[in-house]
Amino acid sequence: MSEREKMLKGEFYNPADEELVNARNDARRLVKLYNETLPEEMELRTTILKDLFGKTGEKLYIEPPFTCDYGVNIEWGENSYANFDCLILDSAQVKIGKNVLIAPNVRIYTATHPIDPKLRLEGAEYAKSVTIGDNVWIGGGSIINPGVTIGDNSVIGSGSVVTKDIPANVVAAGNPCRVIKQIKAD
Repeated sequence: MSEREKMLKGEFYNPADEELVNARNDARRLVKLYNETLPEEMELRTTILKDLFGKTGEKLYIEPPFTCDYGVNIEWGENSYANFDCLILDSAQVKIGKNVLIAPNVRIYTATHPIDPKLRLEGAEYAKSVTIGDNVWIGGGSIINPGVTIGDNSVIGSGSVVTKDIPANVVAAGNPCRVIKQIKAD
């Protein structure tokens, strides 16, 4: 099994593997091009994101600067938006639903490291997928940790650190992020 296959299965892998280094470098080239576009180059921006991501909706927008590891592991939903300085470490799959709003300076992490210091010293790494449902709003400066799912229609308050799954139709905030109230459907 290749290191890439191990990475995508959530097993320990070597991030220094040549295939993975080359994939990250390919993504960084596209990210650099994206971040250097002019505001009026909307069509070019969309084209770059569609080349970078594994799957997208037709309508998507990310305010530069944007950073990701691989890009191909990101599924970006229709009509979803990220404001300035979004960072996605996509060593595992990141699914962002449709109509998602991501405020400035949000971090989404899939990459993680073993607790055992011996394994860390050997360079072992693993990753856990992140899923963000439809119609979610993530407040500025929030951090979404590996393995987290955020349910449809939920709101994550600014500055939250999401360490566990958040159900649908709630407002959640804090460090660690916890449910504050239910959202009533109309």
